[in-house]
Amino acid sequence: MSGRNAPATTFRSLKTAIWLSFFALAVTSVVPGTAAASEPYKVVGDLAVYLGVIPAPVVRGHSPRHPEGKMHGGASQQANEYHITIALFERDSGKRVEDAEVWATVSGLGHVGTTRLRLEPMSIAETVTYGGYVTMSGKDRYTIAVEVRKPGSKGSLKTEFTYSRGI
Repeated sequence: MSGRNAPATTFRSLKTAIWLSFFALAVTSVVPGTAAASEPYKVVGDLAVYLGVIPAPVVRGHSPRHPEGKMHGGASQQANEYHITIALFERDSGKRVEDAEVWATVSGLGHVGTTRLRLEPMSIAETVTYGGYVTMSGKDRYTIAVEVRKPGSKGSLKTEFTYSRGI
């Protein structure tokens, strides 16, 4: 790179790399006493489905002008709010699926009712994942049912993840 914009471009690339590294760590790390998905990866039909659950304060840390600070209308100040992220890949080729419709239904073992939300496509570092906010209001074991419909398909693919929050 050359010219006056090289440091700014390098800085943006570094910020993106740091954000992606932090996201990967948040999705895959398990620290005693914290929440974790029991299996953050599933294969269903011809898809590989990855789940990430991130506390909303992590997303709220972005400036409102930053793309992550604006996604899904912005993170609310509600307690116990989490950002669910789904990444989809073709099982055989590993190619990212960027044109699907994705829903998540969240239910807690010790809570009555469920929350169903459409996960919106979001672009981070020139890749598409799907995400949305959900309230998980206590220490519990949650079921996150994911439904994916790819364009041109006659049906949808479904899988479930278990997410434990503080138990």
